[in-house]
Amino acid sequence: MSFRVVFLNLEQAHRRWEKRRHLVVDQLAALKPDIFAMNELSVPAQTGRWLQSQANERLDHRFALVQQTKTNTGSRIEGEGLLTRFPILETGNLDYRTLDYVALVARMEIEGRVVDVYVTHLYMSRGDESLRIFQVQQLLEWINSRDDADAQIVCGDFNAAPDKPAAQLMAETFTATQSAPTAFTPLANEDGGVAHPYWDRLDRSIDYIWLRGPFAAVDSKVCFDIPDPEDETLWPSDHAGVWADLDWV
Repeated sequence: MSFRVVFLNLEQAHRRWEKRRHLVVDQLAALKPDIFAMNELSVPAQTGRWLQSQANERLDHRFALVQQTKTNTGSRIEGEGLLTRFPILETGNLDYRTLDYVALVARMEIEGRVVDVYVTHLYMSRGDESLRIFQVQQLLEWINSRDDADAQIVCGDFNAAPDKPAAQLMAETFTATQSAPTAFTPLANEDGGVAHPYWDRLDRSIDYIWLRGPFAAVDSKVCFDIPDPEDETLWPSDHAGVWADLDWV
């Protein structure tokens, strides 16, 4: 029996969160995930806890919430997180020691098997590629130190298209479920300003669900890619998301 993993970079609580958050929840309810991984949870707005309450209200399962804030000054601003309906056996975190970037892991039991689900957000796209490579090296070392799980899933905004060295390094041992464009949507502020105006809209794949282990993606597509029907500049986030249905092989 397959299970569904969904990932989205939430853009913290920026760019009209109070108006766009219903789009996130409506589209999440339609997706019916078993695991929902998230980048850029807003610490001040407690967006992770709000999304947990909405998921518990609108979906068929009760969801546990795992969160990991960034380090240093970032710890009061944003973090990584996930919601899961599966039993959690253990959680952990990794400090990359490059600026305030982190990764989290939640070990959970899925259909009698142990799966480690990682959530991370790598250094910005316009930054030095060597920093992203360094972060992937650390991430893989950490994953390999926890090799007693049956399988691993890594979700996150890698800020690296599939042809970039950081993504290629992941692809040596992990398989991406899809490579369709996810960044950046036309989400705008009240004044019309968009995130990352130096990039074309939805021209690059930088958001991933990576897999390693005895399962495969039976289907995977982009999601959170539908704007408000009454406002074409109001989207769930400044990124589209990714979903994948996974089955054991």
